[in-house]
Formats: sequence, C-alpha cells, structure tokens
Amino acid sequence: MGVVNATDGAMQRRGHRSDLALFDFDGTITTRETMPDFMYAAVRPGRQRLAKLLVLPLVLGYKAGLVSGVAIRAVICFLGFWRVPGDELEVRGRRFAGEFLPGVLRPTAMERIAWHKARGDTVVVVSGGLDVYLRPWCREQGLELLCSLLEQRGGRLTGRYLGAQCVRAEKARRVMARFPPERFDRVFAYGDTPEDRELLALAHEPHWFGKGV
Repeated sequence: MGVVNATDGAMQRRGHRSDLALFDFDGTITTRETMPDFMYAAVRPGRQRLAKLLVLPLVLGYKAGLVSGVAIRAVICFLGFWRVPGDELEVRGRRFAGEFLPGVLRPTAMERIAWHKARGDTVVVVSGGLDVYLRPWCREQGLELLCSLLEQRGGRLTGRYLGAQCVRAEKARRVMARFPPERFDRVFAYGDTPEDRELLALAHEPHWFGKGV
C-alpha cells in the first residue's frame, strides 16, 4: 500500500473534519505478539515458573479450540500480577515500552501512522494489550489509546482485569463510546487477524495490514 504525500493530503483535507485511523497493535504495528514478551520481562521469576506449570493445560486446550484466549490471558495475569505493587509494574511497563518495543515495530505501519498524523487525523491504537506498556509508548508517539486495563486496590494489583478485555467486539464498543465514527469524515482501520473483524467493520476503509505488508 503506497503512502500519499503528506503535504498533498493535508491540502486535500482543508475545510473538513479530521478522519479517524484505528490501529490494532500486536501483529499490525508490531512484527509479533508483544504481551508474552512483556510477561517474561515483568513477571517475577518464581511466578513465571509456577505459571508455566499451571498454564500449560490451558495452552493445550487453546490449541485444541477448547479454551479461549480471553480465559488464558485472565489466568496468566492473575498468576503473574496478584498483589504486585502497581508502581513496580508501571516502571517495568515504561522500560518495556522504551527498550523492547522499538525493536519490533513494523516500518510500513509506522509510515502509515506518520501519514495519518501529517494529515491531522485522529490516530488510535485499539489493543487487547495492557496499558502499563502501551500507554507510555502511545504517549511518546502522540497517539490515542484504547486497551485492556489491570485492576488495582490499595496500590496493589488484584490480578484481574478492570472491566472487559479490549478484544473483538469490545474493541468496537470502546471506539463507538470514545470516538463515535459519525464525528469524522472517514474512518480507516488496520488489523491483521480475524479477531480484528469487528474493528475493521467500523471503517469506510478497512485494511488487512501486517505480515507480508
């Protein structure tokens, strides 16, 4: 997919409302799934060993189509983060965003994001990944963010998600609530798997954008 000259695009947009650009993160902006890498970087070693033993049956069930990805992520987060201080995870999230994520970004996706930003579009990352590492990365890039959140009580993580995981239909629901498409001239959306179908269904211009693109 070619990239339009940003100056020409900006001239074409004068006098109009901005467009909305929705980007899945893992596999679309990045070359790989990043949550497993974050868990490896952020979860304490003793918990990692325990989690590997307890999660293995679930992984086998997932591969057999018997267990959902939502269920696996919920268990992994509980085992990894229960009673962990929120400040500790924030530090690890910022470090992961600054040190790991730059090495797995897809150049074509970053070019497309830059094109949308140059046009004055509202660019939103919509991801099932966790806010502790996506938030600092999006802030650095000047992007809006809708993603999964972790619950805290008394400064410590409960190990549970705060609300629903931001996947599949939940992605579309959050976009509709925060960035109603009718407020924009056009909506672009970018995803790389069938799990992004609900997100792409919101767009005037949906794009499968990931591996091989």
